[in-house]
Amino acid sequence: MQSPTEIRKQITDQIVAALEQNLVPWRQPWRSNPNSGRPANVSSRRAYGGVNPLLLMLHAEKYEFQSRWWGTFNQWQALGGIVRKRPAQVDPGHWGAQIVFYKPINRTVVDADTGEEKDRRFPLLRTFTVFNADQVVGKSVETFQTPKLTDDENVTPNFAPADELIAATGADIRPSQDKAYYLRPVPEDSWPHHKDGDLIVMPRRQSFTKPGAYYETIFHELAHWAEVRVGWDHREHGYSAGELVAEMTGTFLASELGVPDGEDLTNHAAYLKSWLDVMKADPSFIFRASTQASKVSDYLLSFVRESANSVSEAA
Repeated sequence: MQSPTEIRKQITDQIVAALEQNLVPWRQPWRSNPNSGRPANVSSRRAYGGVNPLLLMLHAEKYEFQSRWWGTFNQWQALGGIVRKRPAQVDPGHWGAQIVFYKPINRTVVDADTGEEKDRRFPLLRTFTVFNADQVVGKSVETFQTPKLTDDENVTPNFAPADELIAATGADIRPSQDKAYYLRPVPEDSWPHHKDGDLIVMPRRQSFTKPGAYYETIFHELAHWAEVRVGWDHREHGYSAGELVAEMTGTFLASELGVPDGEDLTNHAAYLKSWLDVMKADPSFIFRASTQASKVSDYLLSFVRESANSVSEAA
């Protein structure tokens, strides 16, 4: 059985390899189909959290799966579906997607110096396999599948859900000519009793050449706005981590709300290099950032839903 350290390194290496090939796992082709979006479990109907959306998006991109729905072999079987056999060209062990189950557990340990018993929290981390709806056959599971993405697909996006979320947050958003940023509460650590700050500055919508770029940008800044509200301390985790959390949150929200990709990562080349450097040095970095991005996404989505649509562990 792999140790948590080995699992983290293996997963980080996988994401690093994808990024080095310009495959960004949190950015996916846009679809208007209701079965598209952030990966979710078919039994619980809840979106996956933590590092699992990245792993599933990478797997979906590799095999050109379009559906957002995933489940274990037994979960699909319980729904009346049968997972298709591994194609001959797919290496053994690569047909299903490996995701991570994480749960903190409490244990009593004896201090080697004092002999005193102390309660310690340890991470329980293990991997297991899930399959996409597009890998399953059976009439009962067709409702979870999507048709193949075609080049001539031309559907007008509906931006109303995104506009609804932006308005529902009640965030103080002020117009700017050409700058986008979040001004943190002043003085530091004073929210919600701050005297200044806690506002977003955004260029007007018509300043963006693509509508998707406007929404991705404002989602990015809303992620920073949510930092103080979910207990994320940018000073503790570093600037690169904060930008990665905001980047992933922006694309998670866009995927959930049906907003087309607004831009590629050309303008984020410096960020991408810094993320790669940190990931290579610290296998825990992507776990912390992706977990926080899921938490921030759920917090923001909770403004337009009765409850957040994700969990921090696989369902």
